[in-house]
Amino acid sequence: MTEEIMTIREMCDAFGVTPRALRFYEAKELIFPTRDGQRRLYDKSDRARLKLIMRGKRFGFSLEEIRQLLDMYHLDDQQATQLAKTYEIGQARLADMIRQRDELGEAIEELTAQLRWGEKMLASLEKDTTPRAAAG
Repeated sequence: MTEEIMTIREMCDAFGVTPRALRFYEAKELIFPTRDGQRRLYDKSDRARLKLIMRGKRFGFSLEEIRQLLDMYHLDDQQATQLAKTYEIGQARLADMIRQRDELGEAIEELTAQLRWGEKMLASLEKDTTPRAAAG
C-alpha cells in the first residue's frame, strides 16, 4: 500500500491552517516536507507531526517545547523520554491554566460587583434627577 502524499493545499484544508503557517513550521524545523520542484509534499509523518503541533499549541506549549518533544520521538526508548517530558510540560501548563482560570474568576466576580454598584448609582442618580410634578 502506497503512503498517501498531500500537497500544501490539502494539508491546509485537512488541518485548518494557512500555507504561511506550514512554511513557518517548516522553517522552525517542526515538519519536513519533501520537495518536488517548488511543490511541498507531506507524508504520514508530517501529518502526525502537524497534529501534535496543533494539539501542543492548543494547550499553550511553546513552539520550542513542541520541537523538543517531536525530536524525542526518534530516541530508542519506546517514546518513554518523550512521554515523560510531555507529561512534565503538561503538568506545568495545567497548573498555569488553573491559576489563570482562578484569576479570571476573581476578576469576573469583582467586575460583576462593580457593575451592580454602578447600576445602583445610576438608578439613584436617575431618581434624584427625575422632574417632580409641581404641587398645585
